[in-house]
Amino acid sequence: MTYAKRMEAKLTKAFAPVELEIIDESEAHRGHGGYRDGGETHFKVIIRAEAFNGMGRVAQQRAVMATLKQELDERVHALALVVSGV
Repeated sequence: MTYAKRMEAKLTKAFAPVELEIIDESEAHRGHGGYRDGGETHFKVIIRAEAFNGMGRVAQQRAVMATLKQELDERVHALALVVSGV
């Protein structure tokens, strides 16, 4: 399973988002720190979910990062987040 699919499954299970988009931006970072052949090192995640209602921006981002900790530890070098409630 790709890292994008793993992240999609985990975020869907944790937050039941009404919008979820995971974009692999790795090729734009070729030659930069953290890039690996095969990509899946730099992602942008756009997620909207009721679970984020009432949470501050930092708390929302921490919740997403905690959910994706394994992926960040293994391969994902950079994660740009756009998180919001519904």
